[in-house]
Amino acid sequence: MNDTAIIVVAAGSGTRLGRGVPKAFAELAGATILEHALRGLVALDASVVVVVPAGLEADASAIAERAGVVASVVAGGAERADSVAAGLAAAGDARWVLVHDAARALTPADQFERVLAALHEGAGAVVPVLPVVDTIRQADDAGLGAIVDRSALRAMQTPQGFDAALLRRAYEAAGDARGRSTDDAQLVQALGEPVLPVAGDELAFKVTTAADAERATSLLEEEAAVAETRTGIGVDVHAFGGDGPLRLAGLEWDGQGLAGHSDGDVVCHAIVDALLSAAGMGDIGGLVGVDDPQHAGAHGEVFVRAALERLAGAGWAPVNVAVQVLGNRPRIGERRDEAQAVLAAMVGAPVSLSGTTTDGLGAVGRGEGVQAIATALVRRVR
Repeated sequence: MNDTAIIVVAAGSGTRLGRGVPKAFAELAGATILEHALRGLVALDASVVVVVPAGLEADASAIAERAGVVASVVAGGAERADSVAAGLAAAGDARWVLVHDAARALTPADQFERVLAALHEGAGAVVPVLPVVDTIRQADDAGLGAIVDRSALRAMQTPQGFDAALLRRAYEAAGDARGRSTDDAQLVQALGEPVLPVAGDELAFKVTTAADAERATSLLEEEAAVAETRTGIGVDVHAFGGDGPLRLAGLEWDGQGLAGHSDGDVVCHAIVDALLSAAGMGDIGGLVGVDDPQHAGAHGEVFVRAALERLAGAGWAPVNVAVQVLGNRPRIGERRDEAQAVLAAMVGAPVSLSGTTTDGLGAVGRGEGVQAIATALVRRVR
């Protein structure tokens, strides 16, 4: 199991948003708020737990699949703290836990990375914050009072990151009073434990009102309008006859391995060529060399990650990948979901996988090897 779990809290009613559905299930720019939030998690090496209103678990699972995220979905409670507690129970033995509001659907990936980096450096609790820029006054029934010194104020955002054992202890100590807390860091501070602030981001604003939804929609549509996308294709084929195990789509299968200098994973190799093709950056041979000694027996993931680094350096990111496997064996359908999850985590974007035969035609049809054809869509990133 991953040592990091991200709990996405999506159980809010959405009354102030006024869409007639729970907030996370309202649509912005053609997708639900929850889907936008989950898309930002695809590239993170963490397990994901989504907490939703009871009865909407199946809908949330379908949304997660569209977003390319493998997620556990559980029902939340009446209060936000109850929903976080349900997420904690589903997080298993994770060492670190990030609690994130689905309503902060545009939160950039680097905000998650800042929180995780602080946890890895030893912090027990980490919160992204922004300076308060508005003038703030105290108020009571008699009217406005004194101006509060805003230089000492910070606006809290998510994800808030914690040592999982510390957060569990804070919830246990709070008991029934946890429902009165405004966020999870408050419960940790009640134990006398420090909370480390890290820089937040203006894009991590919370979609609460109709005006927030309009702002988010405008940003999403602007991004879609200016995004440059390209497609690419990749093909690879290897014969059976390798000394090692059969590796395909990042998984190990029963049967004789594929021959090749590396592990012969035609799915991963085709993905590499498709990604590089889309970005106009050549092919796998030009990326790592076809007979480089350091790649003898290397798994396909090594080459995929090398391709992603090359793309990122040139300002490209994958949007999605589709792969068709041609061969008599292995039977892709038997482990399709598992393979797609592994590949999506590897690529950092949704990956669909299918299999077919050639009705006995050619070397592949005679069972002498396996072929893969991949297409990739990449986009220019700012």
